[in-house]
Amino acid sequence: MVSHRRSTQPGLNPSVRATVLSAAAATAAATLGTATANADPHDAPRTAKARIDLLYTEAERATEQYNEAGENADRLRGEVGRAQDRAARGQEQVNRMRTALGSAASAQYRSGGIDPAFALLLSADPDSYLDRAAVLERLTDLQATELRQLQQVQRALAQTRAEATHALADLERNRAAATRHKRTVERKLAEAGKLLGTLSGTDRAQFERASRSGRDGAFPAAAGLPAGSSRAAVAVAAVRQALGRPYIWGANGPDGFDCSGLMQWAYAQAGVSLPRTSQAQRYAGHMVPLSEARPGDLVVYRADAGHVAMYVGNGQVIHAPYPGAPVRYDPVGMMPVSSVTRV
Repeated sequence: MVSHRRSTQPGLNPSVRATVLSAAAATAAATLGTATANADPHDAPRTAKARIDLLYTEAERATEQYNEAGENADRLRGEVGRAQDRAARGQEQVNRMRTALGSAASAQYRSGGIDPAFALLLSADPDSYLDRAAVLERLTDLQATELRQLQQVQRALAQTRAEATHALADLERNRAAATRHKRTVERKLAEAGKLLGTLSGTDRAQFERASRSGRDGAFPAAAGLPAGSSRAAVAVAAVRQALGRPYIWGANGPDGFDCSGLMQWAYAQAGVSLPRTSQAQRYAGHMVPLSEARPGDLVVYRADAGHVAMYVGNGQVIHAPYPGAPVRYDPVGMMPVSSVTRV
């Protein structure tokens, strides 16, 4: 059998090979030691800070999804309630109509026997009765009208009950979605909290002082522009009153806010009802270029529209940044701007 194992190189006996391998290992260890010694001691904190910022971004996205599910659940609860009210009224109408028909049947019975048409009329299946009664030709015009009215009311009642059932199913799905998003937020925030705990006091303070991306936020628009409208001016005054209040995910004031909750609360002080999420708020007015931003405009960030702030002039926004950072000023260019909306 032919062996394909590589033969030992000539001129290298076992002791020489051992010496060569030892020297190579020593060289590798020395190289690794040099690389470790030359490693930037700031890399670990920078990596942790980047990871924390990413976790906050992901938590913020999940927060907006949680807000959307909650908003949908509120809407669906209203739909369910209205459908149930309609169903109750429909059932009352059916009961009244059947009672009236029953009274007519009783009167006929007392006068000499109930017409088979009335017996069918009071059956549980008026749809089939129409076909059968047409064959029997026993319906008077009045009876036919009353029966058709009962039939229409019963069909409307069945439709209303189906709508209520569908809305209830949607409500349960939105509740489940809200629960999932809540768990995601809590998991992301817990991980970010652990990483914050690994930073030194100086690094942590520096991180908490820094803007979302560390950009200087150079802004091309002229300073001192008036608010976009009188209601925008009221919203700006309100958002300034919120400075220093804590970030609380899922909250829309007055004691704490997440980013879209702060915008919703501020505009509510001006009598304007904004949607709950940053994704929906970007369409709550008409969009303008960033260079034309005025105080009160909503500045939406990132391609996913996952964060929103209010422009307050002089290249600054006020926003609720992330857990642990209170409502504060930051440069408008702190993150990539997705759109600017004038409400």
